[in-house]
Amino acid sequence: MNVDIRACLYDVQQAILEIESFFAGQPMLFAAYQADVRTRRATERNLEIMGEAVGRILKADPTFQLSNARQIIATRNRIIHGYDTVSDEMVWGIVVRHLPLLKQEVDQLLEG
Repeated sequence: MNVDIRACLYDVQQAILEIESFFAGQPMLFAAYQADVRTRRATERNLEIMGEAVGRILKADPTFQLSNARQIIATRNRIIHGYDTVSDEMVWGIVVRHLPLLKQEVDQLLEG
């Protein structure tokens, strides 16, 4: 695997781990997430980083296989350019439904 792609995958992995750390030792509750503006902003920032990293991966290799790559990039763009259309519910849905699967996929790619 290209060294630049590997570096970007590490960035995605690190962003996921950081988001997970926000909930370490406590139940993942939407109400708690919604009440904590720092956690919300930090989560959004990490989603931006993931989107930028995935965009760089696809620039380096447009055929690179990563599930939901285009949606990850679109989420980054929406957070940055359409910040007023980003809802806590949308971000929370990504965190609880999509990040666990993305983490598995990225971990497997980095192990291989």
